Amino acid sequence: MIWFDLVTPKSVLFFEPIIKEMQKQNISIFITTRGGDGYKETIELLDLYHFEYKHIGNFGGSSLKSKFEASIDRQMQFMEFITQHNIERLVCLSSVDACRVAFGLGIPIINFYDIPLSDHTTNFTKALPQARLTIPLATKMFKPFVVPDNVIERFGLDKIQIFEYNFIDPLIWLQNFKYNFEYVKEILKNYKMDYTKSTIVVREEEYKSSYVDKKYPILYEAIDEIQKLTNSNIIIIPRYESEYLQKEFPFAIVLEEKVEIQHLLKFCDLFIGGGGTINSEACFLGTPTISTRSFISHYDKYQIDNNLMVWVETKEELIKKAKLLIGTKVDTSPIKQMSIDIEDIITNILN
Repeated sequence: MIWFDLVTPKSVLFFEPIIKEMQKQNISIFITTRGGDGYKETIELLDLYHFEYKHIGNFGGSSLKSKFEASIDRQMQFMEFITQHNIERLVCLSSVDACRVAFGLGIPIINFYDIPLSDHTTNFTKALPQARLTIPLATKMFKPFVVPDNVIERFGLDKIQIFEYNFIDPLIWLQNFKYNFEYVKEILKNYKMDYTKSTIVVREEEYKSSYVDKKYPILYEAIDEIQKLTNSNIIIIPRYESEYLQKEFPFAIVLEEKVEIQHLLKFCDLFIGGGGTINSEACFLGTPTISTRSFISHYDKYQIDNNLMVWVETKEELIKKAKLLIGTKVDTSPIKQMSIDIEDIITNILN
């Protein structure tokens, strides 16, 4: 049995085509996940894709102490549960709890990760906690072509343990995406939406994550002015709780339900995001994209260098770029150089 621990929305999206292909091949799959107050996206996405899963443990919240306590508790629950199943190997996107337990129980670890550093060079003072706690434990390490091998090797792996794929992660679930405007209208039917105006979709940075120093104000300070300047609809996709966003930005649509967000990203005239994966999705779909992320990763750098996305550091830069880029077209030809071989990935997971 192959154990997948899916603890982020991205991990569900990334592994969905891989898991479904494995299931077609009658390979036994076991999925675990976690939830928690204000952290429900992953479970909602698993339900959206009709996956069977076991909910084990919770997200720890914003403090290091609460994260650590939740992590220890989840590992203890894994110890009780996993030993009752015939697990051949673990597959994950750098799930710390699952990797620790699998390593302790002698279960081979197949790890995927596209952001070992919060930096686009080899500055190891920027190594992410998830990377430090999972990559050294990996039996096999999968990474996109934009991350240099020597970055992974510095975590203690040999070159023969490193497997490279020729695409940036979101392409695996976007390659067969078919845009549906009717679906967009269905998403927005309960909101006041003026379709004669341009639309800007906004996504916060994952400020509760251990790899983000703090909640940076740049995005929040600029939204009101951007809305007035462009006379646009503003749609905010909450990262965690939504109530404070509704109070702070009463003119905006704050999405409450979990939807296939890619349709909104394709529909809008501009995307402003503090994340990583969703920024890649937007620019891969040809939508002008501004990153307000507090750092530049290896894949961010590739997208910036290939004019798929722009990065800003100040409120003033953000407002200027929003006015300049809204409604423009993005040349997505660099993406055509990428290729996906799911069968090859599965073969390397299993062998």
